[in-house]
Amino acid sequence: MKFGAHVSASGGVSNAPLNAAALDLECFQFFSRPPQGSRVGPIPKDEIAKFRKACETSGFDKCYIHAPYIINLASKEERIRASSIEILRGELERGTLLGVTAMMFHPGSASGVGEEAGVKLVIGGIKKILKGYAGTARLLIEISAGAGMVMGDTFEEVGAMLDGVDNEMLGVCFDTAHAFASGYDLRDTEAVTKTMKAFDKAIGLKKLELSHCNDSKVDIGEHKDRHEHLGKGFIGKKGFEAIVTSKAFSNVNLILETPPDHVAEDLAILKKLRGKNK
Repeated sequence: MKFGAHVSASGGVSNAPLNAAALDLECFQFFSRPPQGSRVGPIPKDEIAKFRKACETSGFDKCYIHAPYIINLASKEERIRASSIEILRGELERGTLLGVTAMMFHPGSASGVGEEAGVKLVIGGIKKILKGYAGTARLLIEISAGAGMVMGDTFEEVGAMLDGVDNEMLGVCFDTAHAFASGYDLRDTEAVTKTMKAFDKAIGLKKLELSHCNDSKVDIGEHKDRHEHLGKGFIGKKGFEAIVTSKAFSNVNLILETPPDHVAEDLAILKKLRGKNK
């Protein structure tokens, strides 16, 4: 288990590993393009070389791309689905060039089509994204908080997407705040054990590639995506101690997406919990 955080790639992707090293991270996550959209050109070859060299120099063998927020594979509009497919395939190809481990994305909202049709659209979209893909970066469905008709808020729904695609390059990114907001308890050891048993039954722990590590500003089941610093939200330090020591997460890296003003403090909490339970 390695601990990391989302870092800035402003000024060029090669700055991401440098920023991660400055924070004393063990792995990291970044945007390879603007998160709110806009077209981008290929990453310059010298920038790719600098990124890879910075990762090697800083000892990073695991890093992750977060896809743009504009993705919606369940949209009622074909052009939005087509654009989402193009962007996600492009991000996988960019990730492969950079040598990243995986790229996670939010499936989108089924507003206007309904949940059943939305799942089918997501499955169809992912199949198109992975068709003929020979890269090394995996594609990860991120668990959502489930506001409105946002897809991926239940383990069963994510499991249905995975089963429908049936491709070993597709995995899952857990998010502690999202799962908690969707009604999955993580506040102590018993709760984490129960939740991850449900995850294993519906999805399979072998599909769990990564987890975002965020406390929640909202209580369990409120279906709102509101990240909080570790120990200051409704999950609490007891919950994160249970997560860090859980067998279900033993080979899963944790990425902080908490507000950037206290990332060092959140990282210190995780390292203390890991050291306490060796």
